[in-house]
Amino acid sequence: MTRPGQGPPGPKPSGRKYSGMPPEQRVRQRRAAILDSALEQFATYGYAAASIKQICRGAGVTERYFYESFPSREVCLAALYDILAEGMRAATAAALAGSGHDLDTLTMAGLTAFIRYLTDDPRRARVVLVEVVGVSPDMEQRRHRVLREFVDTVMLTWAAEGTGPLTRGERLTATALVGGVNHLLVDWLMDGRRDDPADLVTVCANLFAAARTHWETTVAAPPHPTSTISR
Repeated sequence: MTRPGQGPPGPKPSGRKYSGMPPEQRVRQRRAAILDSALEQFATYGYAAASIKQICRGAGVTERYFYESFPSREVCLAALYDILAEGMRAATAAALAGSGHDLDTLTMAGLTAFIRYLTDDPRRARVVLVEVVGVSPDMEQRRHRVLREFVDTVMLTWAAEGTGPLTRGERLTATALVGGVNHLLVDWLMDGRRDDPADLVTVCANLFAAARTHWETTVAAPPHPTSTISR
């Protein structure tokens, strides 16, 4: 069964080169062009309004080649989201790896890299923070998984400080902080990007520092008999 615009299956690639490029490389090139166009279309018009035809027009390919790489528009969105999420991870990890062991320095470096990755190209922010929300249960799971991975990064950074095992309460705090960073960026985007991203970094770094100060004080103080947060 063929999809609209796809046409009947053609012969398998013969392995011949076209314009000096093997077929597999041409497929990868077309896929990359489609994803580049999808970033532009989804960020400009929104996922719901951006059609496959628009994406293909922007990529300079026919719809047949869209279906060569993606069975649906949502799968294309998911692939784009995965690429952007990996970019956020890589930027954050590189910043943390090159920032020594001081917790405040690590926090500032990680937040700067994460926030700058999204704000340097607002199209990334639009897709990651807005366009993937509520698309489907699968996309929500994908989004939640990425947020949890950044919570894990916060926990590993805090654990490296060497103040002892981290508690369940600290993980909940890290989850709230990651969610706060996420929403602050949504607000920045939806409010016309009026604030300097450096100010966003400063606000987030202050929140992280306040949270750590709270937990360090809690660890040093005697246990509160009415505490309801456990490991």
